[in-house]
Amino acid sequence: MSTSARPSALAPFRIRNYRFQWPSDLLTSWAFEVETLVLGWYILVETGSVLLLTVLASLQFVGTLVAPVFGMIGDRMGHRDLLVVMRLAYTVLSSTIMVLALTGHLSPLSVMIIVAIMGLIRPSDLGVRGALLAEIMPAEQLVGAISVARTTQDSARIAGALTGAGLFAVLGIGLVYVAIACLYLAAALLMLCLTRPKRTVITSDLPVNSHAVSRLLGDLKEGIVYAWNGPGMRAALCVAFLANLTAFPFTGGLLPYIAREIFHTDQTGLGYLSASFAIGSLIGSVTLSLVSGVRIARLLIGATLAWYAMLLVFVEIRTMPVAMACLVLAGIAQSMSMISAAVILMRTASAHLRGRVMGVRMMVIYGLPIGLLAAGSMIDVIGYSATGSLYAAAGFITMLAIAIRWRADLWPVHAPANAR
Repeated sequence: MSTSARPSALAPFRIRNYRFQWPSDLLTSWAFEVETLVLGWYILVETGSVLLLTVLASLQFVGTLVAPVFGMIGDRMGHRDLLVVMRLAYTVLSSTIMVLALTGHLSPLSVMIIVAIMGLIRPSDLGVRGALLAEIMPAEQLVGAISVARTTQDSARIAGALTGAGLFAVLGIGLVYVAIACLYLAAALLMLCLTRPKRTVITSDLPVNSHAVSRLLGDLKEGIVYAWNGPGMRAALCVAFLANLTAFPFTGGLLPYIAREIFHTDQTGLGYLSASFAIGSLIGSVTLSLVSGVRIARLLIGATLAWYAMLLVFVEIRTMPVAMACLVLAGIAQSMSMISAAVILMRTASAHLRGRVMGVRMMVIYGLPIGLLAAGSMIDVIGYSATGSLYAAAGFITMLAIAIRWRADLWPVHAPANAR
């Protein structure tokens, strides 16, 4: 038993397609993190408005409601081909910002417009790559592969936070965007190297007419109903929505404001704060990839409650080293919580509906722009500490309510969501 568990962390790399998907996802996540940090700092410095900062962060998720449509398109044209198209689109959009910055024509308005366009596509990236992962990976290696995929995101966030902040301070936004565009292009080329996985459902000959549209809408409804009624899946979706609404705003979109106005630091300090949360996430995902036999649904409850407890502490801290340590602990809990939710959804979903289920999962990210915009407005009225404490306390109490409401699906050892 122990010998089979030991190599599980690296076992996914025995699959040829994964050896190309992994670096492609890594480069994409790296570019995402550098871009998010650089644009957040740019908007905050240029406008001085926390509300506009939260608007920028919210625009990155405007496509969340159409994420199930991307899931359906992936089920039909193939998730590999869809990811190639998406990453080429990122390349074009980032190149546009690069040209505007290098020619001196970049403005907060142009940034907002381009981010809104990218925001139509970007929220679906994680869901589509998760569905592709489930296609190319044997079922017994899926938990390890998802954990390694999370490790990829967390490693990229660390690298993006540290390199992005430093390069922005030294080179300026134009040259940083040269690197970002190159990362997206390399990611698209690596994705092209994947062999197309076997199609789970043959739908390539659908005509482009009203019948096809009604068929797509029917598929969308099927995916939502299926995900909402699955054992443990409804609870996992509720936890994911809650986390995006009340937890992620303070470790994501609001971090430039927290760094500049609360800790009075520069881009480098922002990089340290962002990297601290990512280091915690990396520790959590690596730990889960190495440990077998975890009761995933129980872990979902415990890790989410611990995450909110850490946030309650973080919003009251005013010392950088202590805040960084708190963010590491919050990152560990966040990673274990979100991996648990993803595993519950992936294990339960039928193969031919997996793309649609992950599309519904990405749809709940819409809680994040709502939470960001509300937090930006509340900070102006009642202050940062009161807003943060209110968010963390509300999240903690609601998580307890979810655990009690779906106790039969989440707590018993023999519940499907706790299967080893």
